[in-house]
Amino acid sequence: MITLRAEPGPIVPDVAQLLRPGTLRLPALPPLALYVHFPWCVRKCPYCDFNSHEPAGGAAIPEARYLDAVRADLDTALPLIWGRRIVSVFVGGGTPSLLSATGLDRLLSDVRARLPLEPSCEITLEANPGTFEAAKFSAFRAAGVNRLSIGVQSFDDELLHRLGRVHDRAQALAAIGAAQREFENFNLDLMYALPGQSVEAMRADIDLALELVPPHLSLYQLTIEPNTVFARYPPALPDEDTAAAMHEWIEDRLALAGFPHYEVSAYAQPGRMCRHNLNYWQFGDYLGIGAGAHSKISFPGRILRQARLRQPASYIEAALRGAPLADSAEVPRADLAFEFMLNALRLNVGVPAHLFTERTGLPASALEPALGQAKGRGLLTADHERIAPTELGRRFLTDLQRLFLPAHRDGACGTEQGA
Repeated sequence: MITLRAEPGPIVPDVAQLLRPGTLRLPALPPLALYVHFPWCVRKCPYCDFNSHEPAGGAAIPEARYLDAVRADLDTALPLIWGRRIVSVFVGGGTPSLLSATGLDRLLSDVRARLPLEPSCEITLEANPGTFEAAKFSAFRAAGVNRLSIGVQSFDDELLHRLGRVHDRAQALAAIGAAQREFENFNLDLMYALPGQSVEAMRADIDLALELVPPHLSLYQLTIEPNTVFARYPPALPDEDTAAAMHEWIEDRLALAGFPHYEVSAYAQPGRMCRHNLNYWQFGDYLGIGAGAHSKISFPGRILRQARLRQPASYIEAALRGAPLADSAEVPRADLAFEFMLNALRLNVGVPAHLFTERTGLPASALEPALGQAKGRGLLTADHERIAPTELGRRFLTDLQRLFLPAHRDGACGTEQGA
């Protein structure tokens, strides 16, 4: 296994070494997506564990210098993905809608100048209604963004206040109205099981969201994550039975409205599933640039994971020197079955059975005996055509995923965010 760590100097991958024969035999390289992280927010939400930061002391965001660093980061990464086409771009955060229209246009121009994008490339930008400006949304569309993801979370002003959001109901509705005028494709992020939220309030949020007819809805149950304000000062949340009842009502309500539940937290009209996220769940490749971004990049004989430096100031300085990486290492062969299933089982319809060998380079037998155990417990269906969680498996997804966990692993591996 190759661990690309140069001590005490910067981490610099050796492309020639990566292209040598390894322990895997991938028949073809998977689709490749690009994730760009923008790490600043107006205010850090108390539930958020993403790599996001408030500007220190109210200082201005160093937009131009950060974009210089992201461009340098991309230049450093190009030898790892040379010649590969990009199927989707996701600009996430943080709050990327804090970028100026000129800044976003520059970012996407830098990307296009260096990477070949598929003609149908999905380009998503995350937007916060609290940073909404109608003219800016129009400029984002003109720059090439063709999908907007709006972080609404709730339409209830009191609940928004408890969540520490910087927008209110009126701003959310105004932002969605502008998105409807400028974008054919957009997503609304909402949360449920919020502090003090009643079932009736949850239903009101969902009903209003459906009235607005978004092509895609992401619905997340609020969970308390470590190293957040809510972890230090836990709010009173609905009990587990109430949260489960909310989830069941949401699933039924959205199905009746023509939004099938296709992934753990995602619902979409036919043909409107998020391509960027589908690439994650189908164990595709992604290059992550920007502070704290992660990458998964395949080569014929191995799969590489990387992480960028998290703190914006440190990342900027290092990226401009051509050394943005905090870590770079080959994924151990023994971990690949778990990592594939961790992602694939998030999809309600699962994945084609042949995708496992195509994306990992491992024989189908590498999934045994965990596959047999999962089938025996009624958590999963699998044949020569498809591997998919059952309804019971979706309900106890973490237990199902853990069956594929290697003996030396005691935790799960995450992916980039998206919606």
